[in-house]
Amino acid sequence: MDGVWTALAVLAVLTAAALVPWWLGRHRSLGSQADQKTFQTLHTANRAAGALRQGLNADSAARALKPLHGLLSAPTLVVSDGTGALAWDGPGEHHRTEVSRASQAVVDSGSARVDRLRCLDQDCPVREVVSAPLTIDGTVAGTLQALVPSASAGTIRACNEVAAWVSGQLDLAAFDQARTRLAEAELRALRAQISPHFIYNSLSTIASFVRTDPERARSLLVEFADFTRYSFRRHGAYSTLADELRSIERYLELERARFGERLHVTIRVAPETLPVTLPFLSLQPLVENAVRHGLEPNAEPGHITVVAEDAGPHVRISVEDNGVGEDPDRLQRALDGDVEVDSVGLGNVDERLRTTFGDNHGLVIETAPRAGTKVTLTIPKFAAHAHPEPSVG
Repeated sequence: MDGVWTALAVLAVLTAAALVPWWLGRHRSLGSQADQKTFQTLHTANRAAGALRQGLNADSAARALKPLHGLLSAPTLVVSDGTGALAWDGPGEHHRTEVSRASQAVVDSGSARVDRLRCLDQDCPVREVVSAPLTIDGTVAGTLQALVPSASAGTIRACNEVAAWVSGQLDLAAFDQARTRLAEAELRALRAQISPHFIYNSLSTIASFVRTDPERARSLLVEFADFTRYSFRRHGAYSTLADELRSIERYLELERARFGERLHVTIRVAPETLPVTLPFLSLQPLVENAVRHGLEPNAEPGHITVVAEDAGPHVRISVEDNGVGEDPDRLQRALDGDVEVDSVGLGNVDERLRTTFGDNHGLVIETAPRAGTKVTLTIPKFAAHAHPEPSVG
């Protein structure tokens, strides 16, 4: 009986050992050949997409060309703009002049074409060039060209399909560039709205301390210089919450010097929120509005509270004052971009938040006459396209 159990045990071990390679092979497999081909195609396209999202230029074309070559079975692939070849991968460079002429013809006509290449070299592997247009926002900006022994219907169709995909990536690149230019224009507009009244009052306050308290005047002048250096820096559409808070602390220090005991400030910040990225100059306009429209018209002492708290995958930031309050309809007009409404960039900040993080991340304002004002923004802890500049101190 013991021999039977021993034999069964050996059989079980041998069976398990036989099944291990089968199990490992099954689970290491990427699937059928069709699945593997699909994966390879998507991987290749993804490699080219990163370069193409930089626009159509010599550097992006050179980096995208080899991955694109993996999508087309042609000896040679060329990417051109309206002036000539930007990148060339494969044999047949002695045909550059003919290839450039074919590319220019496509740019002029907007239509794909096939041209015969004249060549006396019997060993030349390319005899025809298929040229397909690359468009940006509907305008032909260049060509994708496949140099082949013979242009079959399949080759022509494949070249056109890849060119259409490349054009889509170039459209996205143009959109990204336009969005960046718009953000920069909005930032310039916001800087222009930083209150000249505040600058004048700050300098007047500093001047008033020059004789009575020179050390205080020197300290305030340093705060003013640091505040303006940050607010008017040339580069960077994004900043960290830590840098934004540091800037508004400087702003409030200057305002406290002017208002004295009339202005009280509370800032409560969860440490884990400090590295979060948000559009540059998102908080300062909210604080300036609280001072200018909430507390300045009020003869009574006022309190401004700035809070940044953890909200799971988000950070919730609020700026609240106990001042005179606002007409909600007036503030809504400011958010809608009504230039007749006197506000320090509320609509600008709201628009940049929505552009960066989505429509559900705009400003939320709670106010009523004689009831104070609270402005809240909720931003994700991570946004792949938002990268802050290094800290400016």
